[in-house]
Amino acid sequence: MFYSENRSTILVTGGCGFIGSNFIVKLLCQTNDVNIVNLDALTYAGNEINLHEVWESPNYHFVHGRIEDTDLVKSVCIDFNVDGIINFAAESHVDRSIEDSKPFIDTNVIGTISLLNVAKELKLKKFLQVSTDEVYGSLELNSNEKFTEESQISPNSPYSSAKSAADGFVRSYHHTYGLPTIITRCSNNYGPKQLPEKLIPLIVTRANNDESLPVYGDGLNVRDWIHVDDHCRAIWLAYQNGKNGETYNIGADNEWSNIQLIKKILSIMGKSEDLITYVGDRLGHDRRYAIDSTKAQKELGWRPTINFEDGLKSTIDWYKKAVYVF
Repeated sequence: MFYSENRSTILVTGGCGFIGSNFIVKLLCQTNDVNIVNLDALTYAGNEINLHEVWESPNYHFVHGRIEDTDLVKSVCIDFNVDGIINFAAESHVDRSIEDSKPFIDTNVIGTISLLNVAKELKLKKFLQVSTDEVYGSLELNSNEKFTEESQISPNSPYSSAKSAADGFVRSYHHTYGLPTIITRCSNNYGPKQLPEKLIPLIVTRANNDESLPVYGDGLNVRDWIHVDDHCRAIWLAYQNGKNGETYNIGADNEWSNIQLIKKILSIMGKSEDLITYVGDRLGHDRRYAIDSTKAQKELGWRPTINFEDGLKSTIDWYKKAVYVF
């Protein structure tokens, strides 16, 4: 029997995607005290095989559907006696948002509002919005500045604009209706099960086949990388112990320029840098992201634990051995 009154039941949206699937597997492999209902639309970025480790778990249940379908979300929450929602569901690839912003509005904004309305109506105990550091905009190269929770919201892409709008609605539902909400904003994630349109899996899979490696612009754009397992642990701590109405920045203080990172991957894989090909820059390409996670460390008792060298090597090994890459 899936439902047990002795366990908390959480609706995880977008749980077949990269971060959501890692979160579900990590949580259910570590505790028997939580039920997870996974609501996912199974778009190009979601794959049920990402959850193969928990398919047979009595604590796991999958529902196929979209978060914009408010009636479905409400019925799922009622049928499974859901206590709270963790919203991973999002269109997340910047290049796709530049080509067509509508899906990003539909999922990231309208979908989030749908979830918030159900949470408000049913008086759920917690609503956690998984967001991104990209809502803060861009930092200068070669500066010591980092994004804090008090940094100005200055999105520069349709993707980050949609996420910042969603964050605004989450914040407003707490301040207007008293809904117990929390927002987490994380830096760039890496690890297993990520769609190969993103930088690290793209480079690994193409380099493994000795294909050319496209690098935007001069390759000097900087990102702050964190292993997905460290991120997932922070999300769970925020859900359990975070203060309602608060935002927590999650980062590993691990900045790499794109070209440095690509050369690092090639070195680990024993591949030639001759594979690198510079291409025209992305429109509106943010120059640098960097996260100050002091608040999360102090209030949640969280710290990143995965060494980047080790995490990167294990990620490369996963993609080299993967029997599926979407």
